[in-house]
Amino acid sequence: MPEMPEVEGLVEFLRGRAAGLELTQARLTSIAALKTFDPRLDELVGRSVTGVERHGKFVDITAGDLHLVFHLAKAGWLRWHEALPATVIKPGRSPIALRIGFGDGSGFDLTEAGTKKSLAVYVVRDPAEVPGIARLGPDPLDETFTRETLAGLLSGRRTQIKGVLRDQQTVAGIGNAYSDEILHAARMSPYALAANLGDDDVDRLYAAMRDTLTEAVAAARGRPPAELKDAKRRGMSVHARAGEACPVCGDTVRSVFLADRSFEYCPTCQTGGKVLADRRLSRLLK
Repeated sequence: MPEMPEVEGLVEFLRGRAAGLELTQARLTSIAALKTFDPRLDELVGRSVTGVERHGKFVDITAGDLHLVFHLAKAGWLRWHEALPATVIKPGRSPIALRIGFGDGSGFDLTEAGTKKSLAVYVVRDPAEVPGIARLGPDPLDETFTRETLAGLLSGRRTQIKGVLRDQQTVAGIGNAYSDEILHAARMSPYALAANLGDDDVDRLYAAMRDTLTEAVAAARGRPPAELKDAKRRGMSVHARAGEACPVCGDTVRSVFLADRSFEYCPTCQTGGKVLADRRLSRLLK
């Protein structure tokens, strides 16, 4: 799933490449992807791109007085074309959900792999009209997001810290992958309760959050969309690296499956050497 650093990379790319260009095509090929009906999608045509911003994991392309907003969900991606293909897209027979064309012949496709379709597209007059944006918590890389901000968000929450970091209404933009990386950098168990974290724990977590995300954004900056996924994978210390050696201590990175996804951690660095059991089967091994 694209998370804040990759979405920020997409935003910077689109801002540099599409700013000032006129939209000449907005073709929907997956009806389920479009979540709004007024304004119409075709009202974007003829307007020029005046800005591109990020809200959590949402991309917001401003075109005159309208906004094309999209969320790539778990399996979506943006495929950029310097010369937009002229081939006809057949609905239901292509991973392409939306095609956007610009006046210089370039454009992009929003694609989604797999059978579970969650990619979401909105055309709105104000980004706040998108429910997911309206509910977003603060952005962890905003200059106003301080250590005290984080402490306030964690105070009194009897929730595992892994879930807190992934909750978009608490902190915007962090998903499964970067929550793994942040907790590893903070040397903190994914199952630690937010309300039980002491001052030193909050200090480590805040520093790990800022450093991990800042480094990931820097790695994504300046890369075209086609390179962003590989850059993300190369930067991971534990996420999706089960069975490999932890780059910090050399212990074996472990994986826990929860619901329809997994998360990874290092027992030595994060849980005092204890191995976390699959939560579908049992609790933390003692």
